[in-house]
Formats: sequence, structure tokens, C-alpha cells
Amino acid sequence: MTTDLTSTATVDFLQVLSQAAAAYRGEGGKLPNAALVVDALLAAEKAAKQERLAYNFESLVGKWRLCFATGTRKVRKRGGIVLGKGLYMPKFAAAQISFASSEQDLGRDEIANQVQVGVVLVKLTGPTKYLGKKNLLAFDFTQMQVSLFNRVIYKGQIRSGKVQNGDFYNQPIAKLPFFAFFVVTKDFIAARGRGGGLALWIREI
Repeated sequence: MTTDLTSTATVDFLQVLSQAAAAYRGEGGKLPNAALVVDALLAAEKAAKQERLAYNFESLVGKWRLCFATGTRKVRKRGGIVLGKGLYMPKFAAAQISFASSEQDLGRDEIANQVQVGVVLVKLTGPTKYLGKKNLLAFDFTQMQVSLFNRVIYKGQIRSGKVQNGDFYNQPIAKLPFFAFFVVTKDFIAARGRGGGLALWIREI
């Protein structure tokens, strides 16, 4: 089942997320407070599970700027984690994630994650694999590029990932970092990471 989350039951949280995306992008309106955005993300996640929504990888392809994220903290007595309060990302540190289909090797798609602060840009790239029925995208960063004043000063392989690039596709999802997407629209996407945190990205224009 594929849907764009436009049923009556989803209007409220979609309005909050749409308002957050538009205001953060500078298109007018006021940013909803962080607690309201967290509630909207949780409601969207619950609706996606109940309605068994499914999205294809092509709907994720493009560049997305991180708008809002929650951290997590461990609860020793309960033996679990709880969400942090959540916050809007400062605009002076632009964080962007992008997804691209591999033209040479069908099914072997790519992820890129970059952060720019002033004239310094750090970009990580690597392979992905997507489980459409679960809206789950597993990935591993295997390359790093550092640029200064738009000039590449370092580019090379990194071992931040748990597996080598060639072995990535044979690894079980449980051993890889991943995002479980629960909202995918033309303007914004939202997901829960393996660590339990929630994130909202807006499409780069």
C-alpha cells in the first residue's frame, strides 16, 4: 500500500510538520514549538504503522536538509531509552542528507551525509539497501571528503562503518545503521534512526 498521508486522520500532524518545514525554509509563518513537532512525528509514525504505509526508494531520491531532530537518553531503571526534547537545527551549521540511485549497478543505491559550517564542508558517502515493505533504509559510510572554500583538501576511504564496502550487501540489517521512514512527501520526510531518535528533513530547493 502506497499513500501520501492525506487521510482525515493525518491532517493535524501533517499541518504541524508542513508548518515547521515552511517556516524553517523561510516561506512565512511561525515555527511550531519543539514539543508540538515531537508529538506530530510520533503521531505520524503511529499512523504509518497502523495503515501499513509503504514508500519506494525513488520517493526518497534527492537532497534533504535536516530541519529538526530529537536525541535519546538511556533510562537505567527502565532499561530502555526515551526521546529528548527535540530541537531545530541551527542554520549556520547546514546538515544535508541525499539519496541517489546507482545508474551503473541496479539496486546498489547511495547515501551522502554532509555538514557545512562556514567555509568548511565534511561529506560522508556510502552504499544503501532499502526494504520497501518496512520503509527501512540501511546504510554504511565508507568515503569521506573534506572541502575548504569549495576546494577538496581530503578525499579517501574511512572505516567508520562496520563492514567493508564490498561486504555491505551481505550483512543483515541488524548489524547496520538504518532509518525507518514513516513520512515521505514531496516537501519533507521523517524517520526514526536505529538509536531511537526522530528526524525531520525538508527538500532542498
